Amino acid sequence: MTPCILIPHYNHSSQLVPVLEALARFELPCVVVDDGSEASERAAVAALVAERPWVTLVQRPANGGKGAAVKSGLHWCHQQDYSHALQVDADGQHNLDDIPRLLAKAQAQPEAVITGIPEYDESVPRHRYLARYLTHFWVWVETLSLELKDTMCGFRIYPLAATVEVLNGARLGDRMDFDPEILVRLYWHGVPVVQHPTRVIYPEEGRSHFRAFQDNWLISKMHTKLVFGMLWRAPGLLWRRTQRRRHWSRASERGAMWGLKTLLWLYRHGGRWLCKAFLPLLIGYFYLTGREARDASNGFLARVSARRPGHPQLSHPSGHWDSYRHFLNFGRAGLMKLDAWSGQLKLDQAQFPNRQMLIEQLESGQGAMMVTAHFGNIEIFRAAAESRYRKRINVLALTRHAAKFNAILSEINPESQVELIQVDTLGPETAILLQERVEQGELVIIAGDRTSASAYGRVHYADFLGEPAPFSIGPYVLAAVLNCPIYLMLAVPDQAGTPMLHLECLSDGIRGRRAERNEQISQCIERYVGRLEQLVLDHPLHWFNFYDFWLRDERGQVSKDSQ
Repeated sequence: MTPCILIPHYNHSSQLVPVLEALARFELPCVVVDDGSEASERAAVAALVAERPWVTLVQRPANGGKGAAVKSGLHWCHQQDYSHALQVDADGQHNLDDIPRLLAKAQAQPEAVITGIPEYDESVPRHRYLARYLTHFWVWVETLSLELKDTMCGFRIYPLAATVEVLNGARLGDRMDFDPEILVRLYWHGVPVVQHPTRVIYPEEGRSHFRAFQDNWLISKMHTKLVFGMLWRAPGLLWRRTQRRRHWSRASERGAMWGLKTLLWLYRHGGRWLCKAFLPLLIGYFYLTGREARDASNGFLARVSARRPGHPQLSHPSGHWDSYRHFLNFGRAGLMKLDAWSGQLKLDQAQFPNRQMLIEQLESGQGAMMVTAHFGNIEIFRAAAESRYRKRINVLALTRHAAKFNAILSEINPESQVELIQVDTLGPETAILLQERVEQGELVIIAGDRTSASAYGRVHYADFLGEPAPFSIGPYVLAAVLNCPIYLMLAVPDQAGTPMLHLECLSDGIRGRRAERNEQISQCIERYVGRLEQLVLDHPLHWFNFYDFWLRDERGQVSKDSQ
């Protein structure tokens, strides 16, 4: 990836000075495209560029509009063999502190266009703010999708090869109509769009070149053209939507409650032996009817085989029998959940080498965050904590079924100390509740290997089985808010059938200034991922994420950065 910065400029030399000063720290080459500014402005910009060897000036002979300047700049950057162009306005509207995050997203998904979603303050002219919603509506019509949240923000990173291909294949607008049109056409072209909220201001000394009548007329014409362009593309756009991979929370809950309730009924009326007898049939149904989960399982096991050829637990090559056994292990884990929740699963059924570490933490009177994974069966720990230590376990669940699971828990064991708390959208009330419980010495458990559907982009990309995968930063940010230590807790399967509880401290607490906290969070996630990858490679049939784990977290959604 070889990015550069692209700044379209027209009579903004005074505002350009602080912009260039702020950009210097990123040490990226920059091109300023002057769109036929007045003579005094051209001279001022030339003087600015002459003082900065990392900036190149491209002069257009006459004013053609912002779109014309950006197009000229994109072609120039592509001719100079840059891979990506980061577009920044010259008037200081954009929050340049977000540049590292945009670049990180482009690095993680180089084929995507990364675009800002404006978060305005009171400086935005109200008529401009409201008028944007008309464009939003027409963009949703033109793409037959609600995925593009804002197409008018000029703070974005273009993948140059795909963008220039689109520019060469269609005639795009030269003025304020360019920004929305290029994004719609890139979407039509199949280019992924990653969206990132960013603060946008309208400086008091700023000068807007938006022409109310002329530009609104051009934008209206542009939307008319795009709507007609959508009509013959409609079948392909609709087909693309049916083929698009879904976030795990929308793909993996198919029949989850029905399957668990079926197991519960069998467990009550025939005990464990009846569950075990019917389990292969029940799992066989889910395997045969769950194409998306089945494909994800096969893809995951193929990755394991590629990383560890000749794996003793897999066929060579891995196939449907391995995938079915993968599903079956998940069913057995569900059966163990029932054992744990009914009080039949005891601590002496597991090895616990670092038991003293947990005891010391509990005896300190302070609670802790336990980050686990959908691996093995952590229910053995919950059973241990309930039976031996009588501590309430607060399980944070990224699922809409948390309340239903709590009802089942209460039905199985009214004295259970396990409570599932739905945190797909974590509000102040839940944070206060967790703070109180941590102060009372209780434990908070959350899986670190899934991301929330409502918080796309709150992730750290870490190498996992050979490819960057999104890992949520949420558990670690929450631990920082709760001011508590963070532990990694995993139940490691044993060949003899005796699980082992793996416990290690990831951090005594996330503290310090913002940059220090960010670094600590990254270090925690990297340690977590390293340990998880090691165990997943050793025991691939015991990692239960039956969806495309490597699906880019931000694709087609609003990306929210925790910072």
